[in-house]
Amino acid sequence: MASTVDSAAEQLSKLGIDGAFADCAPNLKKNLHLLSPEQVELAKMLMEMGQSHLFEKWAAPGVDDNEKKAFFDQVAKLNSSYPGGLKSYIKTARELLADSKAGKNPFDGFTPSVPTGEVLKFGDDTFINYEQAGVKEAKNAAFVLVAGGLGERLGYNGIKVALPAETTTGTCFLQNYIECILALQESSCRLAEGKCQEIPFAIMTSDDTHSRTQELLESNSYFGMKPTQVKLLKQEKVACLDDNDARLAMDPKNKYRIQTKPHGHGDVHALLYSSGLLKEWHDAGLKWVLFFQDTNGLLFKAIPASLGVSATKQYHVNSLSVPRKAKEAIGGITRLTHADGRSMVINVEYNQLDPLLRATGFPDGDVNCETGYSPFPGNINQLILELGPYMEELKKTGGAIKEFVNPKYKDASKTSFKSSTRLECMMQDYPKTLPPSAKVGFTVMDTWLAYAPVKNNPEDAAKVPKGNPYHSATSGEMAIYCANSLILRKAGAQVDDPVQEVFNGQEVEVWPRLTWKPKWGLTFSEIKNKVTGSCSVSQKSTMVIEGRNVVLEDLSLNGALIIDSVDDAEVRVGGKVQNKGWTLEPVDHKDTSVPEEIRIRGFKINKLEQLEKSYSEPGKFSLKP
Repeated sequence: MASTVDSAAEQLSKLGIDGAFADCAPNLKKNLHLLSPEQVELAKMLMEMGQSHLFEKWAAPGVDDNEKKAFFDQVAKLNSSYPGGLKSYIKTARELLADSKAGKNPFDGFTPSVPTGEVLKFGDDTFINYEQAGVKEAKNAAFVLVAGGLGERLGYNGIKVALPAETTTGTCFLQNYIECILALQESSCRLAEGKCQEIPFAIMTSDDTHSRTQELLESNSYFGMKPTQVKLLKQEKVACLDDNDARLAMDPKNKYRIQTKPHGHGDVHALLYSSGLLKEWHDAGLKWVLFFQDTNGLLFKAIPASLGVSATKQYHVNSLSVPRKAKEAIGGITRLTHADGRSMVINVEYNQLDPLLRATGFPDGDVNCETGYSPFPGNINQLILELGPYMEELKKTGGAIKEFVNPKYKDASKTSFKSSTRLECMMQDYPKTLPPSAKVGFTVMDTWLAYAPVKNNPEDAAKVPKGNPYHSATSGEMAIYCANSLILRKAGAQVDDPVQEVFNGQEVEVWPRLTWKPKWGLTFSEIKNKVTGSCSVSQKSTMVIEGRNVVLEDLSLNGALIIDSVDDAEVRVGGKVQNKGWTLEPVDHKDTSVPEEIRIRGFKINKLEQLEKSYSEPGKFSLKP
């Protein structure tokens, strides 16, 4: 034992740790001889940062030795995965926790104003021109999906991207996103007369979702995308904090583990930078990076025009937005100008925007303007960044995003927490570090076209005040049918109005169940060219278009119609299609005999009767019943 103590003392001496300092962690001192030089360096760092409590319950040498080494493996991972390492994490945590305890307002000294951006009206000439510009630019883009979450909050045990976006076809979110990217890729190549490359697609996963995302892709042959186009980047967790001194929290189930939690989707920037993907894309001549989240089935209807805005206006940062009612529970895109001259365009959370306005000379706070909406557009966490300036910024920051901390205090003294907290960061806070010269703007689209996230379970959705969005699987599916119906209307078809129905306690508009593959029509111009003559669709109807070259010509649909065709088959569909169709039957979200991805919607589809035609050979065909 004496030799163990001697060797420990010798190591302490080599590290410049004096005896008094080491005595703060006697159990560590006894076990130092078990550690590699790198692990001893990590131990020194932890001691210097006031983390001696981590070793208080360590056993004597010879007991749990492998667990002790595993502890340092975890510390090494936490240290390497955070920009600046654990030392930087703890230092930042102390500053932010002190600000939180003092009640410091992060917006002190800033005055809000409405930033510059584009407000688009679906289907007009400006919109069509921006869509065309966006499709042309898509060959120079990469897409990044932030998909670190499970569907537990939705009442679904799988990963969220595996959830069907709608149940008429059962297409899951990930399949829809990939097929949209492939349709964009093909359209962009056509405009470039073949001179283009495959569009890269990166997915940020987490420990919870990584293997299941990989499995979903592999078991479905990557939904038609080449495996080499797809890169998965796994986000690591960060250490939890026990108190205002930023003492790292121990895992309650294991005295040799630090408790960890997700850091937030802001990690995507550091991962793209450290993985080398950004450099790879830049070297390949790409110009844009588009970020989106995991359960918005409408998003790609807004992407082409938004990318067109970025390219035309040369925005370094373009936030996709929707009209926002004053005080609605969605952040507002805001220009903040500091008394010292600094300025930035960022998302300000709705509960911070109203008091900020009142405190800076706007006595009415967050109110609607003459349009009936707030002048501050609603943030939907979809960003388009110009790659060159983005890389230059990340060279300075390493991808680190301005963090925040949100401890739940036990009482007004703010001296102790109800449970451990951690630092968090958000993808949309990237502009906070940009210089005033950066061109930061927004693109506003109608909500019906661009935003229908699925994030609430049936119970929570049913409690949403009337008139506010449910953001559930029910409303998300209905929003897809609504958008497709309104797009067909704008293209010249007569589409019946919806009826009101209640599913899972949510009153929703039920439009005709119209769906199509992205390759049939990703832009309004494409769709308009495929709807000719006098077409009509009744409210009870269902239509599924699986082929690329399907033209609706004087079609009267009152029932269910499913058309599938190979790419080289041109099919003209017209005449009167009438049958019993497919109906929606209510189901109880508590009925466990129904699959969870169905019952969280509150309805299932009964396929009574349909006209279904498949064209597997090239050629020109006509379907007129």
